[in-house]
Amino acid sequence: MSNSENGATGSPPDPAELSRRMAEEWAEIAEKSRRLVADFLARQGREGDGLGLSDPTALGAAFFEMTARLLVNPARLVEAQMSLWQDYLKLWQQTTQRFLGGPAEPPLVEPAAEDRRFRDRAWSDNAVFDFIKQSYLLTARWLQIQVRSADGLDEHTARKLDFYTRQFVDAVAPSNFLLTNPEVLRATLESRGENLVQGLKNLLDDLERGKGRLQISMTDMTAFKIGDNVAASPGKVVFQNDLMQLIQYAPTTDTVKRRPLLIIPPWINKFYILDLRPRNSFIRWAVGQGHTVFVISWVNPDARLAQKTFEDYMREGPLAALDAMADATGERTANVIGYCLGGTLLAATLAWMTAQRDTRIKSATYFVTMVDFKQAGELSVFIDEEQLQSLEERMSKKGYLEARDMHATFNMLRANDLIWSFVVNNYLLGKQPFPFDLLYWNSDSTRMPAAMHSFYLRNMYQKNLLVEPGGITLGGVPLDLRKVKTPSFLLSTREDHIAPWRSTYAATQLYAGTVKFVLSASGHIAGVVNPPGSKYGHWERDDNPPTAEEWLKGATQVADSWWPVWETWVSQYAGDEVPARQPGDGKLKPIEDAPGSYVKVRAED
Repeated sequence: MSNSENGATGSPPDPAELSRRMAEEWAEIAEKSRRLVADFLARQGREGDGLGLSDPTALGAAFFEMTARLLVNPARLVEAQMSLWQDYLKLWQQTTQRFLGGPAEPPLVEPAAEDRRFRDRAWSDNAVFDFIKQSYLLTARWLQIQVRSADGLDEHTARKLDFYTRQFVDAVAPSNFLLTNPEVLRATLESRGENLVQGLKNLLDDLERGKGRLQISMTDMTAFKIGDNVAASPGKVVFQNDLMQLIQYAPTTDTVKRRPLLIIPPWINKFYILDLRPRNSFIRWAVGQGHTVFVISWVNPDARLAQKTFEDYMREGPLAALDAMADATGERTANVIGYCLGGTLLAATLAWMTAQRDTRIKSATYFVTMVDFKQAGELSVFIDEEQLQSLEERMSKKGYLEARDMHATFNMLRANDLIWSFVVNNYLLGKQPFPFDLLYWNSDSTRMPAAMHSFYLRNMYQKNLLVEPGGITLGGVPLDLRKVKTPSFLLSTREDHIAPWRSTYAATQLYAGTVKFVLSASGHIAGVVNPPGSKYGHWERDDNPPTAEEWLKGATQVADSWWPVWETWVSQYAGDEVPARQPGDGKLKPIEDAPGSYVKVRAED
């Protein structure tokens, strides 16, 4: 029932019709609720619970230790409490002055510029909501300062406490509740509460879709279809094994560069982040530049692949792809791109190939890739022995990490944008999420095989062994990144919350070959999926001083995309022009049309 049906024309609603519709809606809600409760009870005891990659029970000891250390200095706690009360007193005085008709004074505290929770004008124009907003911000600031000021905590525990305190602070924001959100209150009055009824239906739909676990809808999942309006670049699957399908894309130019291009995406997500729509598809753009593009489409693993290792991903991923590409094109060598975890695999593979005197990869491009995990950003808060043991116990029950756990973890890194904004939109305002291709991809998560994921988290994130000569051995071969002479292009993004750019920059000091480092604006996804003409620019510089800060001070800012810069760089290693190659021209015959069947398997299937 929309406003146009009733309130917009000024005519009162028909009581009988209104009653009938409300009865139908509540009957639907009641039936969904009954099914969800039954499913919840049936599931109890069958599944281990976790919060993303972490175990909530593992946090208790850390918060207990913090509390104990704060109590060691009670005088400081009293001083902090008095400071908070003084701020409250000032806020009361300002608010009282506004109620009495006095001028509004500058606020005691303001939300950050990027904080979108308090954009509604009522948060500032209305004295009550301004008081609610400022009291929340003052309390949140005070709480986080107290957590950060606890003495004697080791660095990891301090980061973990700070992270989870911020999760709590974000969760209790007044914008997340009906009675303290002016926009929601207006919508409730204007729609006579229909927004709340629709919001409850949306909530139950999301619980039903998640089989009793809340799976927040971030976009209209019916608006996109893989192979139709996303992942739609024409091509063929020309090779496959247990872990991947290899896609060869159809050319769009009469001639192509002799040396083909292989893209290794992360297996934490699906490859079509690089092939969303024609206007922002890196794959389609690279094909248009004259590259014969091959892309690995990783399987969405189940329990049958539980024992697949990081070494298996190397052998059945890039190494198998290079062999297949030689059969498909007649060219033994290739240029290779690795994205995020795919780039970490590329670096490890290159170190392995270097030890084997295998020179088939002539250039390596790393998109937002960490190989030195010393400063791994906020993902590191999930990595300690207690949490890893809990995670491994959960994975051992099924043979893999649930896709929803990785999805929840990444969402927690940007909780206000990727969790609470949708809670307000979907459940309080009762709206449907907007169709957005990137968020459709973000919701299409993948599982992680237990053996591989445990190896990756322990050896990379926990122990940081990849950066140590001989720290990791694959197939009996000790890896040493310092011996890799392959020319490298490193693309990082300035606002990356998954692979912080200062951490990715450390690789410039590792490789023995030439290194070109470019920094894109925006974050882990938007900074990469950044076609020419888009709003995000980049920074570049010819040399690589020892630190990231030094590099940025001397870098030149360019208003447009980094894609043409990469194309100029990689063309040096692409060879001369040859007639365009169609999938199936070589020894490999097409198996099926792109994007293949592996990418269409959803985690809940």
